[in-house]
Amino acid sequence: MESEKQKKYSQLTGMLAIAKASLRSIFRSPSAVIFSFLFPIIFILVFGFLSSTAPVIRVAFDPKSSNDNALYSSLIEGNNLKVLTLSTLKSKQDLEKGHITAILNIKEINPNGFPKYTVEITTSTAAADRIGLLQSIIQKAIGELDLKNFPKRPTYAFMVKETLPGRVYRTIDFILPGQLGFSLLSAGVFGVAFIFFNLRQQLVLKRFFATPIRKTYIVFGEGIGRIIFQMITAVVILGIGHFAFKFTLVYGWITFAELMVLSLIGLLVFMGFGFIVSGLANNESAIPPFANLVTLPQFLLAGTFFQVDNFPTWLQPVCKILPLTYLNEAMRNVAFEGAHLSDCTPQLKYLLIWGILLYAVAIKVFKWE
Repeated sequence: MESEKQKKYSQLTGMLAIAKASLRSIFRSPSAVIFSFLFPIIFILVFGFLSSTAPVIRVAFDPKSSNDNALYSSLIEGNNLKVLTLSTLKSKQDLEKGHITAILNIKEINPNGFPKYTVEITTSTAAADRIGLLQSIIQKAIGELDLKNFPKRPTYAFMVKETLPGRVYRTIDFILPGQLGFSLLSAGVFGVAFIFFNLRQQLVLKRFFATPIRKTYIVFGEGIGRIIFQMITAVVILGIGHFAFKFTLVYGWITFAELMVLSLIGLLVFMGFGFIVSGLANNESAIPPFANLVTLPQFLLAGTFFQVDNFPTWLQPVCKILPLTYLNEAMRNVAFEGAHLSDCTPQLKYLLIWGILLYAVAIKVFKWE
């Protein structure tokens, strides 16, 4: 008799019932709503109302540029410019998307007299907020050379600027992917850790064992509830960013769908952190320290508010091993630069590696009671 009832019991129905209950409990949790909805939306509103971006002066030199001179050395030795070594074709593509500020070409025009060089600056409208600062940096370098070495002669060099059409790169185009990634990370770590710890402490998981549902479906049910809630959050964040602040979605609904897929992948990876924290914590007060140990470094170092290139050189390798760094990078590439998921293979590869490592550890430390 019992075996017949066991056969008739639907594991899928039981899992969906757990998912429904989990989703209700999440919406009733003030902390879940605040961390997943309120904080990211506040940051988006604050940065969305800003009129300009923090300048990151990244440039590339044309392969034909004459770089064996004092002006080139002065520019390279300064701390204001970050020089990228790219092919001309890739540089122009990055230029039109605002990824770099300008392509510089130092051209020798008068070997025996002055001015000796002209600095050709090829920029785009996507870098309109940074080109003025770049010109100031170059003019300062020229002025210092004139004052130091050629005070009674004509200028050492002069500038010529060409502006190509490009997309307008707004503050929101950088900030929103970072805030969405932060929301996914917070939900995956804090949400999962607190939910499963409380279920274990309140003996809910133990009561589940008295029912015919299997352990795997219990985890899936709770996980589905968390995923549905966070996908709703992602839709809200992207919707506010796009309709209120013109967040760039290059291919419209296609780009939106690809961002949702990336959000799902990121959340699944970050939930691995949550399972580990819930397994390591011996009491509820131990969860925040463990969770902050995971989230805070990524929040600060994974390119949420600033380009990773802005950090000291010795710190950048640390930034570039964090999973949130790869998620943020993939989202920005898809949203603004027009990349597709197939173009994000390097970022997805590292997220997959992180996912495998996290769940391998989570299985070892996870506790049912």
